[in-house]
Amino acid sequence: MSRPSIKEYEAVAPVAAADRNLGFGDLLATWVGANANNGTWYVGGVVAGAAFAGATMVTLVANPIAYVVMALIGFIGFKVGTSTMALTRPSLGIRGSYLPSILNTIQFLGWTAVNTFIAAISVGYILKDTLGWPALGDPGGNRSMLLGIGIMSILHLVSIALGHHSVKMIERVGVILVLILGLWETVVVLQHISLSQILTWRPPVDQTLPLGKAMDVMAAFSLGWVPAIAEFTRYTKNARSAVVAPMIGANLGLFWFAFVGIIGAIGAAISTGTYDPNNSDPSTIVSKLGLGVIALLVIIITSTTANAVNLMAAGISLTNITRRIKPIAALWVVTIVAAVLTCVPLVVGNFLDSFIVFLDYIGMVFGPLCAIVIVDYFFVRRGRYRAEAFTDLSGEYAYTGGVNWRTMAVWAIGVGFFLAVRNVDVLSNSIGATYPTMILTGILHYIQCRIKPDARIERGEHAA
Repeated sequence: MSRPSIKEYEAVAPVAAADRNLGFGDLLATWVGANANNGTWYVGGVVAGAAFAGATMVTLVANPIAYVVMALIGFIGFKVGTSTMALTRPSLGIRGSYLPSILNTIQFLGWTAVNTFIAAISVGYILKDTLGWPALGDPGGNRSMLLGIGIMSILHLVSIALGHHSVKMIERVGVILVLILGLWETVVVLQHISLSQILTWRPPVDQTLPLGKAMDVMAAFSLGWVPAIAEFTRYTKNARSAVVAPMIGANLGLFWFAFVGIIGAIGAAISTGTYDPNNSDPSTIVSKLGLGVIALLVIIITSTTANAVNLMAAGISLTNITRRIKPIAALWVVTIVAAVLTCVPLVVGNFLDSFIVFLDYIGMVFGPLCAIVIVDYFFVRRGRYRAEAFTDLSGEYAYTGGVNWRTMAVWAIGVGFFLAVRNVDVLSNSIGATYPTMILTGILHYIQCRIKPDARIERGEHAA
């Protein structure tokens, strides 16, 4: 039997058939592990500000839509064989793809920092329970946080040491622990607080989250995973593994842990008499409900499974900007940078405000970009991308100096539209601004391609 390949491909290099070694189970475990984690729990606690019924509704509506978008781009990654950011080259241009790659690196570094910060809180509580060290919020608590960030960073380096191969291994083990934790903590939370109390609880008026705002938070949260999808589907053996497995895994992981986050935050609010979305992170909820050290340890593990995906996406995005840095080296670089970023909340103070701004940024930037990629591949070029032209600055994706300024303008219009309408009452109280922005951007991209189509597309130079 031949030895399995351990090659990690840079962003623009299409994965060879012999190196496509991720199966249905691998993708299923990866996306359960990516979504059944601290961040999902935390965002569930944030949208609990819409009360149980509102939070549950937006979870069941906003996220499946986002994962359909993810599945479509995952299919493109499977067909073309390159990373997600490389797939923006046909629409934005070779050099035009650098901007989303930079933003994508930043957003996944941010997600890594969010998950790491929450896991570091768990480390602090463990140190408090076992050694009497101060935890976050206690005088001197930053010492425990810094140690926790250091421990998590070491775990992250181990999880990405061999690229997608080590991610595959960590997800296979982690998903078992994730499912055990989710079941156990769901039962324990419901033992502490009756379901009837949870169903009838209402947040204070000044902390109520409008339904549309909750939709945007959830949509942005799930859309945040889309720019990571092709990093894995390009290694899959068939379209079913690339499309179906991530959708099932992502929805399963998110529904479960968002539900735990919602009832955990509401349960803590009922138990303490105070609803504070700043304390919706799982480490704080676990401590308040007395679930013990084991729950805190598994929170640390689930952070590792989620951040393995985050760091893969951030590192491979770097290789779409420059081919001078090799994929494994890029993964180590982003891991170290993420450790530094995780320390920022210790300085800026309010974690929730930073988190909400971060989610707004994701919806504002990547929602329109996803719409452009989907419309460009399926409707403008009708499934015909040539990966060999992704690096040719004299070829069909070169445009003007490597940038397709018309599509860049459409992207900018989408971002501007989101900023203009996100606080409009009719949207903030209903469907939110994220999905209307994506629909508008996709339509505009198709129209601008049809009104004045690129000559090379018309001549069919992109055809396989």
